[in-house]
Amino acid sequence: MSTAAPRPLRVVVSPDSLTGSATAVEAAEALRRGWLRARPGDDVVIAPMADGGQGTLDVLAAAVP
Repeated sequence: MSTAAPRPLRVVVSPDSLTGSATAVEAAEALRRGWLRARPGDDVVIAPMADGGQGTLDVLAAAVP
């Protein structure tokens, strides 16, 4: 059994909103934090999604610096 550290992964987290609970941006950030808690060496990129309905402007605002 190897004791070497696992090779870092690049992970893309791309959720839509969770209606009534979290915006797509909030959900993506929460998923990123959770992933990094378990695997702090990984590169986690967030890319929130929207279907054109509620929250679409928030997703666009987060994507454009």
